[in-house]
Amino acid sequence: MTTTIFVPRDSSALSLGANKVAKLIKEEAAKRGADVKIVRNGSRGMFWLEPMVEVTTSAGRIAYGPVTPNDVASLFDNNFLTGGDHPLFLGLTDELPWLKKQERLTFARVGITDPVSVDDYISHDGYLGLKNALNITGAAIVQQVTDSGLRGRGGAAFPTGIKWKTVLDCVAEQKYIVCNADEGDSGTYSDRMIMEGDPLVLIEGMTIAGIAVGATQGYIYLRSEYPDALVVLNEAIANAYAAGYLGEDILGSGKRFDLEVRRAAGAYVCGEETSLLESLEGKRGIVRFKPPLPAIEGLFGKPTVVNNVISFASVPIIMDKGGEFYKNYGMGRSRGTLPIQLAGNIKHGGLVEKAFGITLRELLYDFGGGSASGRPIRAVQVGGPLGAYLPESQFDTPLDYEKFAELWAVLGHGGIVAFDDTVDMAKMARYAFEFCAIESCGKCTPCRIGSTRGVEVMDKIIAGTDHAKNIALVRDLSDTLLNGSLCALGGMTPYPVLSAINHFPEDFGLKNSGLADKAQAA
Repeated sequence: MTTTIFVPRDSSALSLGANKVAKLIKEEAAKRGADVKIVRNGSRGMFWLEPMVEVTTSAGRIAYGPVTPNDVASLFDNNFLTGGDHPLFLGLTDELPWLKKQERLTFARVGITDPVSVDDYISHDGYLGLKNALNITGAAIVQQVTDSGLRGRGGAAFPTGIKWKTVLDCVAEQKYIVCNADEGDSGTYSDRMIMEGDPLVLIEGMTIAGIAVGATQGYIYLRSEYPDALVVLNEAIANAYAAGYLGEDILGSGKRFDLEVRRAAGAYVCGEETSLLESLEGKRGIVRFKPPLPAIEGLFGKPTVVNNVISFASVPIIMDKGGEFYKNYGMGRSRGTLPIQLAGNIKHGGLVEKAFGITLRELLYDFGGGSASGRPIRAVQVGGPLGAYLPESQFDTPLDYEKFAELWAVLGHGGIVAFDDTVDMAKMARYAFEFCAIESCGKCTPCRIGSTRGVEVMDKIIAGTDHAKNIALVRDLSDTLLNGSLCALGGMTPYPVLSAINHFPEDFGLKNSGLADKAQAA
């Protein structure tokens, strides 16, 4: 009887020796005459347990981890092929609290299936959404997406249905679907995990989008630092073509959709959709003036849907279960689920998919286990390097776009980076200016020059030079960046800077509340 063993091929597991573990399991099984089949699955998202090896038993999949090459022989000695006890024994994977407390819609198959197998994908409810989409009009597809309440998961949170309807209503001989897979925010990796762990859900989502708006060509603009995702995506796309789910006659419907991967230019600003389109056209990645919007004049001047990986990957379950099913998750105008990524000084870093409404405190302590250092968590940055810093007094804020906006913060791509009480927030504010200066495309003056001046002023503050006067100058400079920048890179740099000053004034030399109030008023 063949025993199926799952060893992740996700980058997190590979960096911790998963390939060697898989090789040694195969060799050890051969030595002992054990009949095994090794499947290279995606990661379940529990990074502190990687590589997490799973074994299919009569009771279900049993997990062991973190497995090192030195553990392989002892796993066999302890009969792990039948779920035997071992110091690395974790129990039934589906019963692990980290997973059991989640609502996995977008990530339903990640870690469960062979990422590049079309048959495995279909056996786990894959392509049901596409089949439904092929039997209705483009307008009906767009209506389902609109009814679901899905908003862009890349950061701007723009309603996906409105964007699709704009492209649908445009008359053009050619339209495009572009996936923004240039995931560059600090502490984010949900796009990478989908592309490495369930690429077919992204392919299906983009195909549905193409059929909905009348686009026949799609591009995945992939972050250049994701070589493993590149391999998996290309393999999955080739398999989808071979199985008739891509190409000139999808499932005999007469509908066409072609898809290919293009590697990104390595610039953070290319995560902005118009810079991305410039880069995709072979030009330098700099921001375009808007209007016209990409939905009207996008790639090569044609109507273009630009969404990020998680946005597209959320579409198949909407088209399978219906817009109302998806809308029943979440709160307010934030509907569905969000893959949340825990990083930084956190004990249990990894991916958590939950319906909107869970609080930061629940994520940091119930899932994250508190700080890795064991010290109090002093601040968290949500939404990447341009997101605001939130103090402990705001940890009970629910994850909701509007609730975060009330705090002058952003939820962004769902990345959460934790800092303990040893962090120097003045240095973090300086880093925000420095990051903007390095990554600026240079097209607009506030971002190009303002960020450099910001670093200079922050150096004076850190050196102890006239704190109140220089902080007033930072506020004035931030106002210019916020209101005068062409895109969000310069426009959002004030978020981390001003939130650090407002919530942690003592780190900026404002040792009493009166001085802090005076600086804030200035």
